[in-house]
Amino acid sequence: MTGHRQPEPESGPDLGVLTARILFSVQRELFATLAERGFDDILPRSGAVLAHLRPDGIRASELARLSGQHKQVVGTLVDDLERLGYVERVPDPADRRAKLVRPTERGLLQMETATAIMRAIEGRHAESLGEEAYATFKDALGQVARTRGATAEGPG
Repeated sequence: MTGHRQPEPESGPDLGVLTARILFSVQRELFATLAERGFDDILPRSGAVLAHLRPDGIRASELARLSGQHKQVVGTLVDDLERLGYVERVPDPADRRAKLVRPTERGLLQMETATAIMRAIEGRHAESLGEEAYATFKDALGQVARTRGATAEGPG
């Protein structure tokens, strides 16, 4: 390996590069805007948990499955978010031996704020591409993501 960058093929960057560009762009805007709105203590890596929280709570094992992260990583992220006051661990009413990760009042406010920011980001892209083209793009991207999820083994 020489360290030289390979030229992009005529068809443009591959799927991994394109999706990474989208991910990083959205993350930068989302977390910068969250910081401007008073949520300056959370980091983009926390998105693996924050994106999948449910108001009534969710098990850490389910967070790991949904985010594609290892249980240990999710556990560390939950610890960080708990320390910052965004989530709490509570007994699962369906199984008292298990715990749910549930957003606190601050966590719920962050979730609402993030949802509004994402709506604005998506709205801008829909306006730029046209509503129909954007809906088709999201549908196709979702199909690719679901196919990848169905054919790959997740972390254990």
